Amino acid sequence: MVLARPEVGPGAPARGPARGPGRGVRGTAVRLGLMALPLAFFAVFFAYPVASIVSRGLKDGGQWQFGRIGEVVTDPAIGHVLWFTTWQAAASTALTLALALPGAYVFARFDFPGKRTLRAVVTVPFVLPTVVAGSAFLALLGRGGLLDEWWGVRLDTTVWAILLAHVFFNYAVVVRTVGGLWAQLDPRQEEAARVLGAGRFTAWRRVTLPALAPAVAAAALMVFLFTFTSFGVVQILGGPRYATLEVEIYQQTAQMLDLPTAAVLTLLQFVAVAALLAVHAWTVRRREATLKLVDPARTARRPRGAAEWAFLASVLAVVAVLILAPLVVLVLRSFDGPDGFGLAFYRALASADGNSGTFVVAPLEAIGNSLAYGLAATAIAVVIGGLAAAALTRREGRLVRGFDALLMLPLGTSAVTVGFGFLISLDEPPLDLRASWILVPLAQALVGVPFVVRTVLPVLRAVDVRLREAAAVLGASPVRAWREVDLPLVGRALGVAAGFAFAVSLGEFGATVFIARPDSPTLPVAVARLLGRPGELTYGQAMALSTILMLVCAAALLVLERIRTDRTGEF
Repeated sequence: MVLARPEVGPGAPARGPARGPGRGVRGTAVRLGLMALPLAFFAVFFAYPVASIVSRGLKDGGQWQFGRIGEVVTDPAIGHVLWFTTWQAAASTALTLALALPGAYVFARFDFPGKRTLRAVVTVPFVLPTVVAGSAFLALLGRGGLLDEWWGVRLDTTVWAILLAHVFFNYAVVVRTVGGLWAQLDPRQEEAARVLGAGRFTAWRRVTLPALAPAVAAAALMVFLFTFTSFGVVQILGGPRYATLEVEIYQQTAQMLDLPTAAVLTLLQFVAVAALLAVHAWTVRRREATLKLVDPARTARRPRGAAEWAFLASVLAVVAVLILAPLVVLVLRSFDGPDGFGLAFYRALASADGNSGTFVVAPLEAIGNSLAYGLAATAIAVVIGGLAAAALTRREGRLVRGFDALLMLPLGTSAVTVGFGFLISLDEPPLDLRASWILVPLAQALVGVPFVVRTVLPVLRAVDVRLREAAAVLGASPVRAWREVDLPLVGRALGVAAGFAFAVSLGEFGATVFIARPDSPTLPVAVARLLGRPGELTYGQAMALSTILMLVCAAALLVLERIRTDRTGEF
């Protein structure tokens, strides 16, 4: 509720209902009630598993061994991992901004045939599992890949393969975050500066760039966060020479069984991610608070003149080379069987024979498993994320900001730690879930919830508060007002949020690789297992499964582009 503005003059009555102490207390109680289930979910399935594995690693005989932190931090090998993690994240972020900002401008300011479909295409890599992104670049840059066949050049096991794959993966983050805001900036402000004598670049630098700075900073921070915690891409393309913190945590946990070192690395990553998320939240609040936006439909236009058409063509060429080429090569490799082009690798997916013990079931069953797990994870994410977004509708207060930051933590916390934490913490009644199928959807929902919140929250905040006030005046409770006013207005955004949660759940790998049962693998886990085995058959099957997963994600995103509105969040 907000107070109605009083009329000017002595003794003028207020036009709206007064907000007394009782109403403020009731609003706080409703908000806390909405937070209760999300807080319980994150406490049990995020904080508890992470705390359990850190405690298990840093305790010896019931005593905390904090000296282990100093030993790990001062280890030269760990120092090299920390340096490489930070360096490659910074380089990936800079390269992504350089290549994606022109694309953000094109999607924001130009109107051209196929724009909606192309926006879905550039988003496909973002929701793909990192192992699939790694597979695509392996098919393009690795041994026997397109560059190897044509020019004898191999870039796998080099840092350039990692950097290019990170750009491929995060291109959509910049295009959607920066382009979404750019499309809502009034171009007449820049035109006015040019009328007053400023050149094109000067007008852009002094008018548009300051307005875009918060969005660029937010996109850069998100790209840095995703590349700082990179796992599948580095594991597949980096080889034994390169390891990020996430890869090192996996190796220390799964291969060396060194929980103390893994626990320290988890804490270091957690501190770095928390700092990044705090800065990101500040940039988002600044962007929301300082800009006056217009309808994006008023700002897009057809390109004018040869220069603008050439600029559009150059951006489309970058998209073709950077986004489409790896996906096309991935599809081609899936059909390139031992007897020429055909469906040999796809037919092999229907049988567990010939996989050298990689699976106890046919790899094709991973498709049904992933769809079932994804639907369950989507339902959980929509319920938890929807309640959280409703609680966050009011912007002010440390409680709201802290709760918002909590919801983002799973995006940057080691998924390997979460997955292994599930195994060692959820092993006693009433939370003995290790043998339950629900464990995988719970882990996937942790990643889906932030996307639901980021998609639904801007729409909820755009609802005219006077509609809620009118419902309250007519006697509706806050819960009924939300059900009758807000929910009908955000139905489409909830559909988009569910679609993103489903696509992201399909691609979750870091935690699922620990908890997926051998007889119920998911698609990303199946791809990783196949890539880990030598042989043309397993490689071809990995390409085939990756292609199937890519097509499912692409279909979901094309549907989302049909139903999305211009205000359905950053993504």
